[in-house]
Amino acid sequence: MAQNFQDLVVWQRAMEMTVAVYRATQTFPREEIYGLTSQLRRAAVSVASNIAEGRGRMTSGEFRQFLGLAQGSNYEIQTQILVAKQLEMGKPELLDEAQKLSIEVGEMLSALIASIGAKS
Repeated sequence: MAQNFQDLVVWQRAMEMTVAVYRATQTFPREEIYGLTSQLRRAAVSVASNIAEGRGRMTSGEFRQFLGLAQGSNYEIQTQILVAKQLEMGKPELLDEAQKLSIEVGEMLSALIASIGAKS
């Protein structure tokens, strides 16, 4: 199974999303550095990391499990972006970009998980 994770379009998009989350959180209030800023950044890094780690596993079942973890972290991101928007933290256009990418990554993860499930 261990193929190059960097070739996966979902991983590439997850990396774009991670950068977008970092850019968005740079505009958060300083007192949020250990709060929402940290939570969002950890969740964003977790998405791409779990895709990569799962790709390096030996079976499609293990890969699917790590994609599920990535999907869970992606839902965390979507929730935390909504919290930030409701609290009027950061620049709305940067949050919108991160949210758009997160939704796209979520759709791609769902499709990939379904396709692996169909093959198993």
